[in-house]
Amino acid sequence: MRRLLAEIGRGEAGALAELYDLTSPKLFGVILRIQRDRSLAEDVLQDAYLRIWQAAGSYDPEAGRPLAWLCTIARNRAIDGLRRKGTVEVQGPVRDDGEDWVTRLMDPHDDAAAFLDREALGACLGRLEPAHRDCVVLAYCEGRSRDELAQRFDRPVNTIKTWLHRALTSLKTCLEAVS
Repeated sequence: MRRLLAEIGRGEAGALAELYDLTSPKLFGVILRIQRDRSLAEDVLQDAYLRIWQAAGSYDPEAGRPLAWLCTIARNRAIDGLRRKGTVEVQGPVRDDGEDWVTRLMDPHDDAAAFLDREALGACLGRLEPAHRDCVVLAYCEGRSRDELAQRFDRPVNTIKTWLHRALTSLKTCLEAVS
């Protein structure tokens, strides 16, 4: 994927088509979890790839893996869409049907490396305090704002910021140790 991003950064449209074929199911899943309306999610996916086309030249391999970078763009576009509509209606990590949030993040069509990444992420998330883990999942997978998290957890916004900062630092340290 790094090669494709470099080619896209040089304006090679064929590379964007190849990247789209490789990653669109995953990115669509990320968007659809946030933007529940399928039709709007399709629009957000197009917007995400337009942003990828525009920003591919700025991708820095040292900053993280390509798929994580792409997912961040998709996630941010989906959240921006919700904010423009003024609706942020998302579910938390605990669902009525009992489905685990890690399972919801998994894509059965991912390759073996992605499966190992999910396993590592699941293990590292499992080491966090439950409230901190739920806060991270709600913020980064479900698009909840800090204000919404503060209300949900009945804590001040600054406490939520601290929880998120510490949890992300712990995750980064843990994932680096696994890699």
